[in-house]
Amino acid sequence: MRRKIYDKLLEWKKNHKGDTALLIEGARRIGKSYIVEEFARKEYVSYILVDFSKVNPQVMEFFNLYLDDLDMLFMNLELYFRRKLTPRQTKDEEAHSPSDERRGSPVLGHIR
Repeated sequence: MRRKIYDKLLEWKKNHKGDTALLIEGARRIGKSYIVEEFARKEYVSYILVDFSKVNPQVMEFFNLYLDDLDMLFMNLELYFRRKLTPRQTKDEEAHSPSDERRGSPVLGHIR
């Protein structure tokens, strides 16, 4: 099962190339956070994992305030989590220019 989900994540990465966000839903305590963090660690140079079931209300407020301004959203997430994000750089490709990485409206996808 874990390999099947990981393959779906790889497929999402390949098909969407950073132009959509990903929302993973499922029952509690089945390994969603584990598989997502493993995927992020192996596939990207940097990442921030936001678990909406546990996140501080201040982080939720970032999403409410800045969903239409992704530069501000990512800047606030970087400051809050004290982690610098490398613009859309995966471990198997070069970084995109700063003007490329955070433009457009995010689209939520589901993995089932």
